[in-house]
Amino acid sequence: MREADEGRRVAMRVSRVSIALNLALTAFKLAAGLLARSGAMVSDAVHSASDVFSTLVVMGGINLAARQPDRDHPYGHERLECVAAILLAAILAATGAAIGAQGIAQICGGQGELAAPGTLALTAAAVSIAVKEWMFRYTRRAARRVRSGALMADAWHHRSDALSSVGAFVGILGARLGWPILDPLASAVISLFICKAALDIFCDAVEKMVDKACDPQTVQAIAAAVRAREGVAGLDEMRTRQFGARAYVDMEIAVDGRLSLEAAHRIAEGVHRAVEAEFPQIKHCMVHVNPARPERAIATGPEGGQQNAVGQKGAFGGEG
Repeated sequence: MREADEGRRVAMRVSRVSIALNLALTAFKLAAGLLARSGAMVSDAVHSASDVFSTLVVMGGINLAARQPDRDHPYGHERLECVAAILLAAILAATGAAIGAQGIAQICGGQGELAAPGTLALTAAAVSIAVKEWMFRYTRRAARRVRSGALMADAWHHRSDALSSVGAFVGILGARLGWPILDPLASAVISLFICKAALDIFCDAVEKMVDKACDPQTVQAIAAAVRAREGVAGLDEMRTRQFGARAYVDMEIAVDGRLSLEAAHRIAEGVHRAVEAEFPQIKHCMVHVNPARPERAIATGPEGGQQNAVGQKGAFGGEG
C-alpha cells in the first residue's frame, strides 16, 4: 500500500507540471496563431488546451483507483484508471476530428483566401516541439516507474502534441515559402496523428479491463521464480490477468504429497509472499497446492526439503 501511495504522489506531481506547462503553451501558441494568421498553430493550441483537461481526467482516475477496497468493491478500484484512459481517448478523438474538419473546410474554401502565416507562428511551433517532447519523456519515465496506464496515456498525449507541432511547423514553413494551402493541410494531417494516439490509448485501456494476461516475459519470470523456491516440486498451472495497472496471479504448485498440511501451507505461503515481493505489479498471488507423485518427489524428510520433480494434480491441496 505504501508503494501505491508513492505512485499516486509521483503521478500527481507529474500531472501538475504537465498542467502548468500546457497552460503556458496554449496561451503562447494561441496568441502566435492569431497574430501570425496560422490556422495550423491555432489548431495546435487547441490540442494543447485539450491536454490540460485530459491531465485533469488522468488525475481524477488515478486518485479514484487508489481508493481502498470496500464492501461493494472488494478487489479495489484500479480499473477506474482504465476508465480515465478511455475518457482521455474519447477527448483526443474528438479533438482530432474537430481539427481535421476545420483544416478540410479551409482547403475546400479555396486557396485564394489563404494567407501565409507570420514568423511568430513558426517560432511557436519550434518551441512547442521542444517542450512537448521533453514532457513526453518526463511523463513516460514516471509512468514506467509507477506502472500507471493512465499516466502513460497522458505521456503519449504529449508525444501526439509534439508530432502535431512538427506538422504545424512544416505547414507554416511551406505556406511562407509560397504554398499557403500547406497550413490547413497540416491541420488535417495533425488530426490523423491525434486520432491514431486516441485509438492506441483506447485499445490499451480495454485490454486491461478484459482480463488480458501479463506479457510473456513477466509470466516466464514469475514461473522461474516459483520453480526456484525450496519445497516446490513443479508448477502445474499458472494464470495471470491484468487489473488496471496491477495484475492477479493464480497458480497451482506441486509439493511432496507426504508433507503435512501445515508444511505444505508454509511452502505455498512462501511462494505467495515471494511473488508479490519480487513483482510489485502483482496485486495478489493465489497459490493452490497439489501433491507430487511420490516416486518423482525428492525430499530430505517428511516435513520438507528441496523438491525437483514435476508434480501432478491430485486431491490434496491448500492455499496461501
